[in-house]
Amino acid sequence: MDFFHRMGSHHRIAPQDAVYCETPDAFSKGNKLTVLNNGREAYPAMMAAIAQARKTIHLETYILRSDRIGWEFAKLLGEKARTAVQVRLIYDSMGSMELSRGYLQYLRNHGISILEYHPVAPWRRRWGWGRRDHRKILVVDGHVGFTGGINIADDYAPLEEGGGGWRDIHVRIEGPGAYELDRIFRETWFRETGRWFAIDGGHDGEAGPSFVMATANQEFLHRHRIRRAYRYAVRRARRYVSIANPYFIPDRAIRRVLFRAGGRGVRVRVLVPGHSDVPAVSYASRHRYEDLLRHGVRIFEWPGPVLHSKTVVVDGIWSAVGSYNMDHRSWLHNLEVNLHVLDRDFAQKLQEGFERDILASREINLPQWRRRPWEEKLLERLFYFARYWL
Repeated sequence: MDFFHRMGSHHRIAPQDAVYCETPDAFSKGNKLTVLNNGREAYPAMMAAIAQARKTIHLETYILRSDRIGWEFAKLLGEKARTAVQVRLIYDSMGSMELSRGYLQYLRNHGISILEYHPVAPWRRRWGWGRRDHRKILVVDGHVGFTGGINIADDYAPLEEGGGGWRDIHVRIEGPGAYELDRIFRETWFRETGRWFAIDGGHDGEAGPSFVMATANQEFLHRHRIRRAYRYAVRRARRYVSIANPYFIPDRAIRRVLFRAGGRGVRVRVLVPGHSDVPAVSYASRHRYEDLLRHGVRIFEWPGPVLHSKTVVVDGIWSAVGSYNMDHRSWLHNLEVNLHVLDRDFAQKLQEGFERDILASREINLPQWRRRPWEEKLLERLFYFARYWL
C-alpha cells in the first residue's frame, strides 16, 4: 500500500468541515502548505527546493520560455542533473512555442529527460491542437511539491526585475500531498512515453496540519472532477464564496450554484482581470456579467498587471488553488491539477490576499454596465459563442 493511502486511512476531518467535500476520505492528513504570492515568492522557493534535491526533480509546466527566468531554472536543473539527480521535464508544445532549440539542447546535454506534450505537428495522425497540458507541477524527492498558476517565464517576475509583474498564486506543499502530485506527474509521463518509474513516498511523519486532496483531470477520464468539487463546495456555502480566476466563463451548472448561493444570502464575489493576456476570453467572460450581477454575484476587475490567480475559498473552510480556469478549455480540453484543502488557517491566508486584491479593484456596477457601447456588446456575444474553442 502506498504512502498516500497509509496516511489517508488515519485522518479524521471535523464533521462540520467534511460537509464541503464529496469524498472527505480521499483527503490526506499531515500536509504543510505555504502560500506563495507571485513570482517574487514562488521562484526563489522553487529554486531553493531544486537546489536541495538528492534523488529526483519532476517539473511539469504549460509555459516554459528561454528568457531570464527560464534560463535560471535551466542552469539549476542542469547542475542537479550533473550530480546524478534524475531530472524529468514535461512542457506543453503549444504553450511553450517560444522555447528555443538551444535551450532544449542545453537541457539534453546535461542529461535531463524531456517530454514535449502533444507536439504542434498537424501532419501527425494523433495531433490535436486543443488537447493541452495546462498543469504546473514541481516535485522534489517525492516530498516537497509546488503547484498553482505560475508558469516558468518572465511574465511572473517582479516589474522592477524586468518581469511582467503578473498577479498569481502558487503553493508549496510538504507531506503526502506532494507524493500525490508526483503520482499525477508519473501518470502523464507513462501515458505519453510508455516508460514507468518508481517514486519516493516521502516519510511517515506529519509535516503539518492541512488536509489536502490533489485533484487532476485528464483529457477524457475524470475531466469533470475539479468542476464537480467546486459545485459541491459552493452548494454548501453558508457565509461566502470568493473566486479569483483569469478566464471566468462559467458554464450553466456553475452559474446555477452561484445564483442559488446568492439567493440564500451567501456573499458571492468574483475577481477577474481588467486587462487580460487573452482579450477574446475577456470579451466572452463579460458577456455573462449582467446575468451574474442580476443574481447577486458581485464582480471586481483587477486594474494592475495581468491577474492570473485561480483560487476559490468557501466559508473560510474549504479552498482550492491550482491551474484550473473556470472556462470550457479547462473543463473539456486541458490536463489540469488543483489542491483542494480543508484547513481554516490556509483558507484565511488565501482570503486575506483576496480581500487585498478586492480593495485594489474596480467593482462592476449593473446600471453603468448596461450603458456600455453596443460595439462591446457585439464583441462579447461573438466571442462567447466561440467560447468552446478559446
